[in-house]
Amino acid sequence: MNYPHRTVIEKGAHPGAASLAPADRDIGGIDEIMGFHIRLAHGAVYRHFTETFADLDLTQKQVSALWLIDDHPDIAQADIGRRLHMDRATVMAIINRLQTRGFVERGASTGDRRRQTLHLTQAGHDALVSARESILDHEAWLKARFTPRETATLVKLLRRIHE
Repeated sequence: MNYPHRTVIEKGAHPGAASLAPADRDIGGIDEIMGFHIRLAHGAVYRHFTETFADLDLTQKQVSALWLIDDHPDIAQADIGRRLHMDRATVMAIINRLQTRGFVERGASTGDRRRQTLHLTQAGHDALVSARESILDHEAWLKARFTPRETATLVKLLRRIHE
């Protein structure tokens, strides 16, 4: 097959790329696949997030849950799942882990006895404050690749995929 728009991954684009011979950096027709680039971008963002948060021992999903609970005290676990697009089992595992660490407490809903509400403990609030500082560093790293206008456009475009 002939791929007229074939590109070569630039030196330093991913770990190990610099050590590849030019012919080995040519990714062929897959370079035209949007999903491939989304996956690579996700991997780069995830790796940087993991490095930035290494000292906090929190995952992206745990930070998202803490943030949502802080923004919406007494939120129900099911509401977290809907807002963060996560299944029940995943949310339960995240909340259980946060509760074990003393970051979240469960309580009874005043409006519906069948529902449990969640709120942050002081330790959870402190962990979220530290996480927000790391998020600012992570966001600065990411946004440095774009102008403010490009950042707004990128977020708008990405929302079309996931909403």
